[in-house]
Amino acid sequence: MSPQLDSIDKKSLTERDICTKYITPAIEGAGWDVMTQIREEVSFTKGQIIVRGKSHARGERKRANYVLFYEPNIQIAVIEAKNNNLSVMGGVE
Repeated sequence: MSPQLDSIDKKSLTERDICTKYITPAIEGAGWDVMTQIREEVSFTKGQIIVRGKSHARGERKRANYVLFYEPNIQIAVIEAKNNNLSVMGGVE
């Protein structure tokens, strides 16, 4: 890790800061192509269908900080970032 990142108070970083400074470089460093295999801040579901009698509605869309693609239209991973004020399990649904 660079000396600049070591001196940062990680508790003060926002979720976006965590993505920019740590997660994106780690994904790229693992060999993922940012132009063709990584999408950021993306909805990956249209939302649960809720039926009430004869009417229906959609629930809230599920969003992720990153979705990784093996090939176009073949999603293989969803990455959810959290700021440092939450536990590691804070992003698990």
